[in-house]
Amino acid sequence: MTKLNRTAITALLTVTAVAGTVVATAAPASALSYRCNTSTKSIDDPAYDGPWADNWDFKVTVCAARSGSTVYTYSKVSWDGPVYGAVDDTGIFNAAYLRQQVKKSVSGTDPVLKKTDFTAIEGKLENSDGNANYNGSYTTGTVSYRVGSARGLGDAELKLEWANDGAGYKTYLFTASPVV
Repeated sequence: MTKLNRTAITALLTVTAVAGTVVATAAPASALSYRCNTSTKSIDDPAYDGPWADNWDFKVTVCAARSGSTVYTYSKVSWDGPVYGAVDDTGIFNAAYLRQQVKKSVSGTDPVLKKTDFTAIEGKLENSDGNANYNGSYTTGTVSYRVGSARGLGDAELKLEWANDGAGYKTYLFTASPVV
């Protein structure tokens, strides 16, 4: 190999190494700054009318952030459920999901721009500890939507279809995130 070729290869490797170092040490993109609202609701099990406590106490935190023209939203849900007679009773609900929404902030009712239903919450709700106490938590994935210059927010609805009440889905609303 000629001296010129070795010099060129060495220079190329040096440039590649320096460029790789610059890329590897570049600062990561800044994390989103989420703004959140938390609300609570005590929900009665409509299928049970016996002498024992049967309310589910929910705490829902809905968060939203904005990056450029895109709004991102997610929710954290925790609950303190009743003590039922069975451990991990999959017959409490026929179905359940948390609907996470990106909405456009306007005067009056905020229109839904995008919604995603998170059905994995049902399994979490029907999972108890060894004493049949139904307490737990669930965090949705992030839902995003490009809103352009409009202001947006996150919102969540808990949809529960209680078993043995014959009423279908009941919708439980919680406080939306701040506008971003």
